[in-house]
Amino acid sequence: MPDGMIEAQTFAQGFRDAVADSPEVVAVRTLDGAVALTYKQLATRADAVAGGLTKLGLAKGDTVALMLSNRPEFHIADIAAVTLGAVPFSIYQTLSAEQIAYVVGDSGARIAIVEGTFLESFLEARTSLPALEHLIVLGGAGAMSFADLEESGAGFDGATAAKGVTESDLLTLIYTSGTTGPPKGVQLTHANLRAASAMLNETVPLPANGRVISWLPSAHIAERALNYYFPILCRSTITTIPDPKQIAAALPQVRPDFFFAVPRVWEKIKAGLEARLASAPEEQRKGMQRALAAALEKLRLEQAGEAVPAPLAVEVAEIDAITFAPLREALGFDKLAFASVGAAPTPPDVLEFFHAIGVKLAEGWGMSETTAIGTLSKVDQIRIGTVGKPAPGLEIRLAADGEVMIRGANIMQGYRNLPDKTAETIDSDGWLATGDVGEFDVDGYLKIVDRKKELIINAAGKNMSPANIESALKGACPLIGQAFAIGDARPYNTALLVLDPDYSSAWAHEHGLGEKSLADLSADETVLAAVQEGVDAGNERLSRVEQIKKFTLLPADWLPGGDELTPTMKLKRRPIAAKYVNQIDAMYV
Repeated sequence: MPDGMIEAQTFAQGFRDAVADSPEVVAVRTLDGAVALTYKQLATRADAVAGGLTKLGLAKGDTVALMLSNRPEFHIADIAAVTLGAVPFSIYQTLSAEQIAYVVGDSGARIAIVEGTFLESFLEARTSLPALEHLIVLGGAGAMSFADLEESGAGFDGATAAKGVTESDLLTLIYTSGTTGPPKGVQLTHANLRAASAMLNETVPLPANGRVISWLPSAHIAERALNYYFPILCRSTITTIPDPKQIAAALPQVRPDFFFAVPRVWEKIKAGLEARLASAPEEQRKGMQRALAAALEKLRLEQAGEAVPAPLAVEVAEIDAITFAPLREALGFDKLAFASVGAAPTPPDVLEFFHAIGVKLAEGWGMSETTAIGTLSKVDQIRIGTVGKPAPGLEIRLAADGEVMIRGANIMQGYRNLPDKTAETIDSDGWLATGDVGEFDVDGYLKIVDRKKELIINAAGKNMSPANIESALKGACPLIGQAFAIGDARPYNTALLVLDPDYSSAWAHEHGLGEKSLADLSADETVLAAVQEGVDAGNERLSRVEQIKKFTLLPADWLPGGDELTPTMKLKRRPIAAKYVNQIDAMYV
């Protein structure tokens, strides 16, 4: 058995190998410890559910819809389906009944396992799903409870069933977030996962029996791959967090060895620290500012490939031991072997901040269509501003218009029921057109410029990246939680801005504004002046044509799964432009 990640032909067999190697290691647990299943116990329960599903007629190749929060029962249900060679897929909990009906219908699922919390929406969707035969409910009233399903299959021989799964069988479906149309079902096989696992393991070997946190929606490829599949193959302990808002509190309790988060989470951790620092006594505040300045100076020299003066190196080492090491422990980052950020552009200021305090945060790039893996950086070879180099065994090239093209064994088998879309995306030579525009530096590190279809082309024909503009604004002003740049076919650029609720609240107290709602703060002259200063600072990082000439500060937060953000926290550009058309047009009067 390898020290780190298990190498197996299928995830079904990889799980069995994990059980054999580490039967008494806790596989999945809740944050409060009320539930803690060892690998042996997880296998026993998954086998029972597999037996119950078999009695309902589930067979190899059939799909199973899962609408569950981050909890141990998700892992039980998913492994049960995989054990049978079936194809479990997850549904975002924020989807409307119409959207639920679409993905379940497209998948062809005859069985669904749904948490009671989400049952009302699912029942509404079910009226449009005549092919759905069985609904199993967890924690609510239904035709069959999850407990009944599990009890009905007790004693099922899952180990033997798992041997019938082959690497060419589908492992899961990942439905895209649907920012440009109906969601597409990305079909991933066991072979895709095997390839992606090997790519990660060769670049960033994860420790065996480590600790990770399951907190992103399981419909997100990053959650499935990084916080479920890979950790299982490493015999890790997975702590489930049903509410993403608990993540900051969970980190110091779990002390993960590996932690992946979308940029917004890292931004909020940074903003929280800055808010606490802003209210600290002056001597402490200035001391931390000096410490950060020294660490950033050293970091920037290293990133530029320049020598670090010995006195500076000694000073930063002392600062790290006295100041940053206790800070990392307080945050829960003191045991990290690897920290990663992805799924959207990350402001360089955020990356620099965490590197300065000793958290080697690597920006990576991948897609649902690539089983989460595309480019990676070894911990000691991170280049800030890039997403790393192509993962081992992957080929990446740029098309004539800069679009990133990728080819390798981790590339999806195609979109569910969409042969034309598949043919548009993957050519006859196996190259996947990613839709991202990128550029390589002289050492082969890739930088993602923006989404091909989202580039701003202004009235003068200048191409610009809205993500780059938005990153500059957020990086320059922690008050800004979300930014949406506008300028396509326009004479100049403007932006819709949303306050960061946590930082703005602390900032308001620090500046004597007291308790105010987000709406009130968005209209406050003091806040508007501070945001204007931030926009001015962000503009200094941009070329003249990219700069924001006007902005509108909106009076509400943007939440994942709402009108403005996908469940994976990407901007819904077309819906935003339509919803706020009056505010946008007013900036061009």
